[in-house]
Amino acid sequence: MDNHTTNTVFKKYINPLNFNVIQRMIDQSGIDRYSEKLFTPRMIKLFIYAQLKNLSSLGRISDHVKRKKKVQKQIGLKSISKSQLSRKLRDIPSEFFYTILHEMIQKLHQTLGPSRANRALGKIHLIDSSTLSMCLNQYEWADFRETKAGIKMHTSIILCDDDSYLNDMILTPARPADETQLDALIVPDEHALHVFDRGYFNFKKFDAYCEHNRRFVTRIKSNTIVKVIEELPVDSSSPITRHAIVKIGQMKYPLRLVEVLDSKNNNISIVCNDLNISAEEISDLYRSRWQIELFFKWIKQHLVIKKLYGTSPNAVFN
Repeated sequence: MDNHTTNTVFKKYINPLNFNVIQRMIDQSGIDRYSEKLFTPRMIKLFIYAQLKNLSSLGRISDHVKRKKKVQKQIGLKSISKSQLSRKLRDIPSEFFYTILHEMIQKLHQTLGPSRANRALGKIHLIDSSTLSMCLNQYEWADFRETKAGIKMHTSIILCDDDSYLNDMILTPARPADETQLDALIVPDEHALHVFDRGYFNFKKFDAYCEHNRRFVTRIKSNTIVKVIEELPVDSSSPITRHAIVKIGQMKYPLRLVEVLDSKNNNISIVCNDLNISAEEISDLYRSRWQIELFFKWIKQHLVIKKLYGTSPNAVFN
């Protein structure tokens, strides 16, 4: 990426950030109280620049600031040491950047406009997680396999028409099961419909969602106990092979069961607690999960995050 392109893209990245709001957060939290020159707004700009330039280490970031006049002008620093960068990245609470993330998401909703945003918020929320693998000997606090460490991005995206965009993201070490973050990603809105995979399978949670009018679609496991209440008719021209009202496992609330063949002719069993939508819609909704996989693919391809700038939990999450 040449300097002109970097400058243009850098300005586009910086533009949506409301530094007045960020500064108020800084003042309230006191996180810059003991900073001498690497104030948090400068740090944010510097690490955005480093990501755009694929700078692989704090040492390279420090060197760029020292040698590049344009970087000095953009960031407002003439020099910064590797140790100062490391200390700042380690010490700022990751909750600070999580708050900025939500500020950005709200701004995105406003940019879409009230009618489109409301239509999206009342429609499909896709929930899934993706793991970023890391070296075990550097990140022992995040171990999840015998030879690997990692963190999980527990994510919710909104699907509206043909577009999808982030609604929430929670970072944790990779070991805890996906279902531990499901409640946090469920939107408290009876008009929202949540779609998630078998990694979030939990009968108690499903009963609670039925009780509180939280709509969901998910796939059941092959060994799930299914008690049939009523078999429903299926159109012979439909891809649906079965439609029934059932209870699964130890649940007290009934669900819709829809079975359909996938592209490899494997039988897929899907359940839904919405009694008003059609069996075909349930099948299509579950198929829409692919959009969140494309979202994770975009993150990993375009946001170069394989190389992290710190080893502590706070530095990694930041």
